[in-house]
Amino acid sequence: MAGIGWSYEGATGPEHWGALDSGKAQCAEGQRQSPVDITGATQPHPDRLRFSYTPSTLNLVNTGRTIQVNYDPGSCLTIGSERYELLQFHFHSPSEHTFDGKTYDMEIHLVHRSVDRQLAVVAILMAVGEDNATIQTLWDNLPSRVGINTAVRGVTINVQAWIPPETAYYAYTGSLTTPPCSEGVQWIILRTPMVVSAAQVRTFTAIFPRSARPVQPLNDRVVFEGVYRP
Repeated sequence: MAGIGWSYEGATGPEHWGALDSGKAQCAEGQRQSPVDITGATQPHPDRLRFSYTPSTLNLVNTGRTIQVNYDPGSCLTIGSERYELLQFHFHSPSEHTFDGKTYDMEIHLVHRSVDRQLAVVAILMAVGEDNATIQTLWDNLPSRVGINTAVRGVTINVQAWIPPETAYYAYTGSLTTPPCSEGVQWIILRTPMVVSAAQVRTFTAIFPRSARPVQPLNDRVVFEGVYRP
C-alpha cells in the first residue's frame, strides 16, 4: 500500500510528516534530522574533500515538489577515502540550512551515493544578485508536465562550475530533508553562496511557492568546519 502523500503546507506539511504513516515516522522520531542552523562550528573536519564532476546531458524532471536534474554517471565527491557518485541535484526555496539564523533565497542539493548505498549531499546556498547563466539554461528548459523526464538535446551542464576554487564548508551527519527523513546522510554545506537574480528565484517560486523543511534540533551532533582547496 502506498504511503500518504506529503507536502510543504497544511495537514500534510512538515510538522505532520511523522504522523502521516509508519514509513515517515523518523521525520518525527529521529534525533539526527536535517536541515540545521549552522552556528558555532569549532572542530576541524578530519577528511579531505575532492570534487570530480564532468559534463552531463541535461535531464530535467518536475517532481511536483521541485525541479530535479538527473546526472549522467561518472561524476563523484570523495570524502576522505569514500567515493560517492553524483546521482541528481534539485532545488529548495527558501534555503533549508541557515547560518546563525540567516535564511538564503534558495538552496541546491547535490545528491551522491556510495557503492554501499550511503548518501552524501552537498548543499549550495543561493543569494540574490546578478543573473546566473547556468541556472538560466535550466529555467529555459523547465518541463511543464509533472513526472516526465525531459532530455534536452545538445545541452550539457557541469556542476563543477558551481564549486568555488577555495571555500569554507561545514560538515555534519543528518538526514534526508524530505520523507522518509532517513538518517545517516553525510552533509557538506558550502559557505560561499551562488549568486542568482531575483527574477530567477521568482521563476522557481512561481511554480513551487515553498519547498523547504524548517530547521531541526542539532541535539548532540558536532558541526565540523573545513576549507576546500582543489
